[in-house]
Amino acid sequence: MSQEKEFTLPGSTRTAEDSLGQATVNSGRRRLLGALGAGAAIAAVPGAAFAAVRKPKAIGRVVIIGAGFGGATAAKYLRKWSNGAIEVTLIERNKQFISCPTSNEVLGGNRAYESLVHGYDKLGKNWGVKLVNASATAVDAEKRRVRTDTAGEFEYDRLIVAPGFDFNFASIEGYDEKARERILHAWKAGPQTFALRQQLVDLPDGGVYALTIPKAPYRCPPGPYERASQIAWYFKQNKPKSKVLVLDANDKIISKEKLFLGVWEKDYAGIIEYTPKWNATGVDAASSTVISELGDRVHADVLNLLPAQRAGDIARAIGIVNVNDRWADVDWITLESTALKNVHVVGDALSAAPLMPKSGHMANQHGKAVAAAIVEIFSGREPQPTLLANTCYSLVDDKRAIHVDSVHRYDPEKKQPLVVAGSGGVSAAPSVEEGLYTRAWAETIWKDVLA
Repeated sequence: MSQEKEFTLPGSTRTAEDSLGQATVNSGRRRLLGALGAGAAIAAVPGAAFAAVRKPKAIGRVVIIGAGFGGATAAKYLRKWSNGAIEVTLIERNKQFISCPTSNEVLGGNRAYESLVHGYDKLGKNWGVKLVNASATAVDAEKRRVRTDTAGEFEYDRLIVAPGFDFNFASIEGYDEKARERILHAWKAGPQTFALRQQLVDLPDGGVYALTIPKAPYRCPPGPYERASQIAWYFKQNKPKSKVLVLDANDKIISKEKLFLGVWEKDYAGIIEYTPKWNATGVDAASSTVISELGDRVHADVLNLLPAQRAGDIARAIGIVNVNDRWADVDWITLESTALKNVHVVGDALSAAPLMPKSGHMANQHGKAVAAAIVEIFSGREPQPTLLANTCYSLVDDKRAIHVDSVHRYDPEKKQPLVVAGSGGVSAAPSVEEGLYTRAWAETIWKDVLA
């Protein structure tokens, strides 16, 4: 029944569904469409055909806070899989979608910043999602209302919270608002991505760039190591006397360790210096110096600090942050919050299951899983667990990439998804072919989320 187009690279047998791990989700979608009845077949056709269908009787209202990889995906697929019978309001404070995945390439000079920026208009035009450009400020769970700063209030039957993450800036003493104007994190793609790139361009040959990495969990486990590789590649081509210092609070590289170390030793020897167990707890912005919990001090011409992370601030305001005062716990069959009924959580804000990364790909999977569950709930049926898949690509220079992937199946005894034995794995070695897959993955997932 699926009519998703295949995206095949020249000389490759890999399709878009391989890259996005959609085979399992499409299987669930076929089950849903069959359960919804013959009239639901239209849910699998492209948006243009969807728009021409007579509006069906509404079966429920969903409000979604946050239009990143998780929230935007949930909005689209709720409309798609319900044949438009679920009314969806998507509240997002930013006017444009700016992709964090692939933003490290901008820092390495291998991608134009503009390519990260996408519009939300197709979610409305193709799928009938109501788009609201505002910030959610509060939720009345009893009355089931979301309040915004500029657009009034919205009632819901089910609420999806997809706020991504926010920083615990207090985890680094001295990293106040003034310090953050000069010492960037660039861990939320946007103006800081462009600004950090400019700092690297302005750095004299022989200058030092230092990157701090917080203790896991944080958004995109391999992301900091990819960033170090991209910047080292840029230095090697343009500023060969410059250094990349990686100050990692973790005991070791936490994703694709052997692959990253192999690339660094072979291609970036003398450029990248990696130090594990180096937990940044303070900064002296005036001298561009970062300080560890043991009192060690490192000066860098360009400091790039990644503070500890937690669920987005709106999640805390709503009252769904209930794990380590940082993350939101959920029922993994429905992704409903264990703290508030009728409120679901997806993406980085979740307290992740074992070995489940906080990634754009996984947020996309969460969005589909929660859409499937809510379609079942509104249709009077029992939601079933969804098989989740993840792939994280990392470009280590301008052409070659490596990956890690995994498949996660719900365990009824432990009541959470666990990695399927024998599934997934990592690349054998960096390759140009995987570099092509990386860029195809980006184009494919952006289309899947936003079009």
